[in-house]
Amino acid sequence: MIPKVRRPKTRRMLTLEVRANTAPSPSFRTVTLGGPDLADLEPAGYDQAVRLFFPRAGQDGLRMPTLDNEGWMAQLLMLPKSRRPWVRNYTIRRARPGEIDIEFALHDGDAPAAEWARRARPGDPAGVFDMGVGYLPPPGVSWQLLAADESAVPAVLAILDHAPADLVAEVFLEVPSAADVREVEAPPGVRVHWLPRSRAGARPGRLALDAVLAAELPAGRAYAWVAGEAALATGVRRHLVRDRGWAKSDVAFLGYWRHGRASPG
Repeated sequence: MIPKVRRPKTRRMLTLEVRANTAPSPSFRTVTLGGPDLADLEPAGYDQAVRLFFPRAGQDGLRMPTLDNEGWMAQLLMLPKSRRPWVRNYTIRRARPGEIDIEFALHDGDAPAAEWARRARPGDPAGVFDMGVGYLPPPGVSWQLLAADESAVPAVLAILDHAPADLVAEVFLEVPSAADVREVEAPPGVRVHWLPRSRAGARPGRLALDAVLAAELPAGRAYAWVAGEAALATGVRRHLVRDRGWAKSDVAFLGYWRHGRASPG
């Protein structure tokens, strides 16, 4: 499940600090990061992803890799866990001069990040490394399908923030509860279907997958961007290609996490 990505032309490790921590809804936290290093980040919009570095509980600071090429991962793994930061992939929800927002879904699939997001306070250190944009609709499509569970809701909302005025899209957003449903500013041709889970213990992503399977979708060539729990991403892609005859190249699918499997440390 290796998606196509448009990488930034240049990038480097950026050391930042927390500026604010807010809750847009009960199951989400928005951590605002800022600092002089952000002058070296070029906001690309859409689902621009970064590697987010943050300290483990009990660490007295943040030790970032110093390499700005693919060797940074090996450098990081050479550090003992007592000094190694956590690193996770996140989408830039919004970017402003000198600040970016990172939005976290507070589920158990990525406990270290969720716990850090809950306790992050202004002045706490964090770092980012630009990973580029994966939302790459090809020319010639007449409409789009966007589907996500809570882990990818911030990415879809960022995509809609940058959508052209003539975008036509069907959007399926699964969230843990009805209290997580929000108002969305989107072009008039975009229909947003919020899908709050009403059953305790339900597998995340299943509701969004079932909604896409049952949907009456528009005709014409389309582009799909699907992200979240792995079964949602692969299930929607399989359905679109096998059952609806879509070209594989018109479906971007990203497994952000896997239900029941802990993320590596």
